Amino acid sequence: MNKYIKSNILIATTIFIVAIGGCTKADRNDDVVKGDPPPVPGGFTNSSQVATSNLLAYWSFDTDKRESKSGAFPSLESNATFTTGIKGQGILFNQGYMTYPAFTALAATNAIGSVTVSAWVKFANTGTKLTSFLSIARDSTVENDWLSIVNMGSETGNHPPSDENLYLHSWIGSFANGNRSGGDNINDFGNAGVDYQKVPSANKWVQYILRYDGATSIIDLFANNTRVSNNNFRVRTGLGPLIYNGNKRVILGSFPNTSAGFTNSPTLGFHGLLQGSMDEVRIYNKALTDAEINALYILEKQGR
Repeated sequence: MNKYIKSNILIATTIFIVAIGGCTKADRNDDVVKGDPPPVPGGFTNSSQVATSNLLAYWSFDTDKRESKSGAFPSLESNATFTTGIKGQGILFNQGYMTYPAFTALAATNAIGSVTVSAWVKFANTGTKLTSFLSIARDSTVENDWLSIVNMGSETGNHPPSDENLYLHSWIGSFANGNRSGGDNINDFGNAGVDYQKVPSANKWVQYILRYDGATSIIDLFANNTRVSNNNFRVRTGLGPLIYNGNKRVILGSFPNTSAGFTNSPTLGFHGLLQGSMDEVRIYNKALTDAEINALYILEKQGR
């Protein structure tokens, strides 16, 4: 065969192999490599596409500590440093916290009548103090209730470090009449596997989602795309959409108390600052659907 023909065949073969190697594929641990990634159920190709119009606040921590929608940096912080996250950088709290200034997106009376908070967290039981990952509270000049509007935490203080199960516990509250009325849910109490699901993930990255639907008064907790909250505590009859007036603050790593700059809200003996890591924090003003939660979990896990 003519040497020039052989050369052309070799070049064509090489181009074909390179093209095949660049095609999209998922490997066995579900990480997408090379090429344009395929959409997940719902047609999403990036986590930023999930409920875009309902996203009120987002922290990626990839370059700094700012909240991306408002551009706000913490107004108060302690012992919060960068670490490797589930997607780029995350924040390591060494018994630390970050308190942010009031967000315009949260100021309206009906801003989060329904709410979903999503965060990747990495922590373990302490045997001493309760843990809070994210709180949405009234302004620090008036807040006097550590439960406030939204608290996303864990019962770390009631379980020793040797316990590999995580006990997720979230509270929601409404101030329709000026006084707080609310409810909570937890992955504990009763029969595991029936009433609630265990989360055996101490010191591992877990996507923790709190979802409250103001239309149905149902509060649920998810861990890694699985609903783990207690079936007996789901419905908070009569609570309805969350109502509150005035400015709102977001605190990462602490309850709204004196430890985080809330001078009218005492720090109680079981309150602790966060010992653990967080990444990819999002606040939505809707109850995400199961399909949206599924998409968010898959996409963030794949780094998208």
